[in-house]
Amino acid sequence: MRTGTPVWVVQRHADVRQMLADSRLNRAHLYDADAPALTPYPNLMDNPDVLNNTDGVEHQRLRRTVSRAFTPRAIARWRPWVASVVDELIDRLVEGDRPVDLVEGFARALPVAVFSRLMGLDDLDHKRLAYWGDHAFATTAFPSQDVQDALADFVAFGGELLVERRARPGEDLVSSLIQAADQDGEMTEEKIVGLVVLLVIAGHEVTTTVLGNTLVYLLTEGRDTWLELGRDEAKAPAAVDQLLRGIPISDLDVLPGFLRRATEDVEIGGVLIPAGSVVAADTMTASVDPEVYPQDWRDQPFSPPGTMHLAFGAGPHYCLGAWLAKMEMELALHKLPQRLPELRLAVATEDIDWRQGLLTRSPQTLPATW
Repeated sequence: MRTGTPVWVVQRHADVRQMLADSRLNRAHLYDADAPALTPYPNLMDNPDVLNNTDGVEHQRLRRTVSRAFTPRAIARWRPWVASVVDELIDRLVEGDRPVDLVEGFARALPVAVFSRLMGLDDLDHKRLAYWGDHAFATTAFPSQDVQDALADFVAFGGELLVERRARPGEDLVSSLIQAADQDGEMTEEKIVGLVVLLVIAGHEVTTTVLGNTLVYLLTEGRDTWLELGRDEAKAPAAVDQLLRGIPISDLDVLPGFLRRATEDVEIGGVLIPAGSVVAADTMTASVDPEVYPQDWRDQPFSPPGTMHLAFGAGPHYCLGAWLAKMEMELALHKLPQRLPELRLAVATEDIDWRQGLLTRSPQTLPATW
């Protein structure tokens, strides 16, 4: 790692699946008192109170409080409304000045709108949300004190939100979390706040990254796939899985994979990994493992991968929002090329302004015209 901490990197598909399902390799021990440094300074992912960094019974308890909102059946009920949001955002692009910024005007605007409605945060300042998102995943992008100040402001917002929803509960996800946590009786306020802030950030930031990177590909070398997506909505689900499988979102120089720490000696792929070691599941490499996926994902963009890719992880920490993210992508990547088939980048690919110094890597802006 950039901190000097050595890390074992697991890349074969079968080994990554084994690793992510093995309880001897967990998240919580990454933050023990004797744990080595993972990032130059702490960010939101280093908070031991968030869902990502718990394991076992505690993780199951936290996950249960939110899982009902993210089942395939629950997400399907949202589809007509999400489709209307996509159409509205495209209307705004068409009515605005060109070139448009596909990040601010679409890739970020879509998941922010969806998650704001899900959590009852329609009035939240989107610039403030983007500020928290940038700082939550920062590794070197900002001075350490700026990151800590932003996270403190974010956590304070989460605490205020809990007070407000306890006083005036609604039909939103935050109110449901509070109710489930109070019924459980074993979740501290810090855990509930950690859960809320993680959902607010992860619910829009990761989808923003995925959409931004995918649009770069589709508007350049993936042009044929772009046009076909606009013609046939039925091809979108398979295409989204292939795009998720093939297009990375992490900055591998900063984060070589989903991190775990060995609580005892563990053998993976015939290699003995000593207790206390940090291990990274390189899901992007695993998702193009030629032993599992003999064809290049770009050569078969509308065929289901066969074996499920690992872009959303696997095991107990499999991404809760996977179904929601896929639905947003399916609708976005059909409707945008359907209505704007001639959409093209307004800058050369080498001139794209990329976000750097974060756990994820995606365009800062993406000027486009037609």
